[in-house]
Amino acid sequence: MSKKIGIVLFAIIIAYAVWNGRNLLLGPRIKVLSTNFPENPITVRGLAKNVSFISLNDRQIYADKEGNFSEEVLLLPGYNIINISGRDRFGQETSYTLKLYK
Repeated sequence: MSKKIGIVLFAIIIAYAVWNGRNLLLGPRIKVLSTNFPENPITVRGLAKNVSFISLNDRQIYADKEGNFSEEVLLLPGYNIINISGRDRFGQETSYTLKLYK
């Protein structure tokens, strides 16, 4: 009987550790929620999870406690590429690219 309890307790501990470590396992995530395209300048709004550093076109931007960010970008006539990159404290990186034509 005590062996079964030990196995169940061990399984619960492992499940709890995996659940709490999921953010570490998933790494940084960036999601663009909206833009007001075709207005100029556009406002890029999004959500960054598990990110300690975030940049927009290689310029550092800031997110609030929940990970929400909002930045204005001036579009040039023609083809525009907007790159949003994020890095977590362990060095894992992710990026999101918007390609717009004005």
